[in-house]
Amino acid sequence: MSTAPVVLDNVSKWFGDTVALSDVSYELFPGVTGLLGHNGAGKSTTLSLMAGWTSPSQGTVRVLGRDPRAEPKVHEGLGVVPDSEGLWPFLTARQTVELLASQRGVAAAGAAAKAALERVGLTEAADRKVAGFSKGMRQRVKLAQALAHDPAVLLLDEPLNGLDPAQRRADVELIRRLGAEGRTVLVSSHILTEVERMASRLLVVVNGRLVAEGTAEGIRDLMTDRPRTVRISTDDARRLGGLLLADGVVHAVELEGEELTVETAQAVALATRLPVLAREAGLWLRRVEPVGEDLESVFAALTSAARGVGR
Repeated sequence: MSTAPVVLDNVSKWFGDTVALSDVSYELFPGVTGLLGHNGAGKSTTLSLMAGWTSPSQGTVRVLGRDPRAEPKVHEGLGVVPDSEGLWPFLTARQTVELLASQRGVAAAGAAAKAALERVGLTEAADRKVAGFSKGMRQRVKLAQALAHDPAVLLLDEPLNGLDPAQRRADVELIRRLGAEGRTVLVSSHILTEVERMASRLLVVVNGRLVAEGTAEGIRDLMTDRPRTVRISTDDARRLGGLLLADGVVHAVELEGEELTVETAQAVALATRLPVLAREAGLWLRRVEPVGEDLESVFAALTSAARGVGR
């Protein structure tokens, strides 16, 4: 049996005729993993299964070697930031975090709450009632309560929602540090550029199925044959564009001064033939750069490719 902190083995979950997850298997290890998917892809269902809020229709889920649905003791080592509010508006931030820490068996709940609130930047607001907090501040209260008992596993569902740009940057760095400390952190989000900054490993789910996993670079490599756009700076853009079209490695060319933008479905062939054609023609290549090669574009392509997969 796997000793990974989190294990999903052939997990499916359906609600009536709707399949939320279909035969999903993977393991999570210490560090930050990003769980990416469009709305309705199955991200929140996945976190609910790991948190023990629901049971799989088939397959098994194990967190720290336990069934999170059947063994509540798992929550001593598990912290969860849900996407829903789930806070008591009549309590202060300090009371909220201290209460939840004591429920998880933390002996010095007051000290733990103080440390957690300081870590998420809420020390000055700790004794204000949650009712008066902005959405971003409530998100930080949820993160503080998830950290107060020093969990080994953290499940974060859209943790950056409602944060301003400065808060987002700070929380991205905090989540990275949490993973670097040896915790197993799963971050569910659709804000892909930020997930890429946080996570060393990515999981992509579309229509309840796992369609890709690995590093951001590895996922891009999976998409080698998808249409790509490349911008090229040279001393004779018109001539080079004609050569590329004649060679068949691009299917569209747009000229702008000494630059041309080409579209290709043969990225590897273009990378191979471009320097050869330029050398044979005596042309200089000043710059060659891909356009739209961030994780957002890769995710869009993966999503588009998997749209036909059944729910």
